[in-house]
Amino acid sequence: MRERQHGRPTGPVPRSRSGVIGRRFPRTGDEPATARSALRLRLLLSAVFLPVFAAATAGFALWAAHEGPDDSPGTGPLTVLAVVCGLLALAAALDLVAVSARRRRERGA
Repeated sequence: MRERQHGRPTGPVPRSRSGVIGRRFPRTGDEPATARSALRLRLLLSAVFLPVFAAATAGFALWAAHEGPDDSPGTGPLTVLAVVCGLLALAAALDLVAVSARRRRERGA
């Protein structure tokens, strides 16, 4: 049995249990019992798209700030695009953190 520190196991966690939080409920769907997320692909996609969406957020925000009252497109659509890109950048950053933590937990480091 692994030693516990602050209620958490200190050794590596098997891949089948690494993402489980709390009590596990019986499966209700027809997905495979050993289905796993492609962590390497998620890590790659998050690492690539985080700077892309961050740059797009900054670009659209700057463009919206320098728009005049009669320019097209107006500041409204540009602000919406900046907010959407910002939310996508946030999602990519959160996924990057979650995948990194999960990989670290599985390696036992």
